[in-house]
Amino acid sequence: MGTHLRPATEAEARALASAIRLRILRLCLDQALTNKEIAGRLGTNPATTLHHVRKLVGTGFLAAQPSRPGPRGSTEIPYRATGKSWEMDVRESGVTGANAAILDAFLEEVRLVDVEEGEFTRLGLRLTAEGHAELLRRLREVLDDFRMRQPAPDGEAYSLFLSLHRDVTRDT
Repeated sequence: MGTHLRPATEAEARALASAIRLRILRLCLDQALTNKEIAGRLGTNPATTLHHVRKLVGTGFLAAQPSRPGPRGSTEIPYRATGKSWEMDVRESGVTGANAAILDAFLEEVRLVDVEEGEFTRLGLRLTAEGHAELLRRLREVLDDFRMRQPAPDGEAYSLFLSLHRDVTRDT
């Protein structure tokens, strides 16, 4: 969404073509978490989670933070999301699956939410190519504005999923 996004490399696009990796990025957005903490929150095997964490670190989507003491004298490394994924377009990479991964991550996360607490809306539109481009540009401006704001220390965490797609049920 938007023309100021840089194209993702093939390695970056492959890293983002995984619902579990997208969920890891979301978990580490506001706070640094260790591999064990990530695995616990996702209900996944720590070894499998570590594979995904390493892929995200290797492509610059997660950054290791200073190590800290862990249980029984161990050392733990927490990881924090860099926000890099917001600034790139994976569509031109030639890697398939990135959009499916975003949808899968959303569906996995929204299943955990009380649907009565969410805000949902749908809108049907008929747009020219220019109208489509304008809508995407204006949405990106609003989303960029909110993304750049300092997080409110007493604020609640929210997620936003936006899908603009052809409505094949209304095509004539």
